[in-house]
Amino acid sequence: MSNSLFSKEMQDQLKELKGQLSKGRDTTSVDGDNGKPTEPVSLLTQKQVKKTVKQMDSEHIDDDKVLFMQAMHGVNQLEDKNVRSPANVAKAKKPDAATLSKRAAAQGGEASDLGAGLSDMQALLNPVAGEAYLSYKNPTLQNKIFTQLKQGKLRWYDAVDIHGCTIEEARVAMTQLLSQAKQNNETSVKIVHGKGSEAILKTCVNGWLRQLPEVLAFCSAPPKDGGNGAVLVLLKKSKTDAE
Repeated sequence: MSNSLFSKEMQDQLKELKGQLSKGRDTTSVDGDNGKPTEPVSLLTQKQVKKTVKQMDSEHIDDDKVLFMQAMHGVNQLEDKNVRSPANVAKAKKPDAATLSKRAAAQGGEASDLGAGLSDMQALLNPVAGEAYLSYKNPTLQNKIFTQLKQGKLRWYDAVDIHGCTIEEARVAMTQLLSQAKQNNETSVKIVHGKGSEAILKTCVNGWLRQLPEVLAFCSAPPKDGGNGAVLVLLKKSKTDAE
């Protein structure tokens, strides 16, 4: 059985290529497609070939393999642009706080109106701890519905995560979320504020929501929805639904 790493057909092709290269390429020949002279073949030097053969130290390295190495020198694999790498496929996700903030700035309108009357100072004057349980209920809301909210039985329709935001970005993102919910006739949303050592954003959310007449109630979320790092917010129904 032959020790060759190549098939007989490949060996024949390599020998034919060896014969062509030994004659040299005619650099004056003209390419019929673009009319430009063909570039000469760039081959490894004999010193480079001997060094490579010595490194491989294999009985299978013969003249044909050396010739093949010379012919393939400098050849790079072409990228197949018809195949899309899964790693580059963007994952579909909900708008984050920065996106909501930019959208609110561009659209203005109701979201800006919601945030215009909010006092950061009033919110920060009543700090809450990172592990504190938040709870607020408008006196007009039935206790039964508030209990359902605290138990996570009321479905929330949309959410925003304000981790890492500035106070300004967080306020705009929150008011934009509430504005969108109102426009879509959604009555329950979730705001993920996190905890942190100082719980600044949690303190702000707690204070802001208490200032908004559109908010009927809010409370820290059940463990499955983020626990004390998030709040579930219950909003008033739009006038068209209430009528």
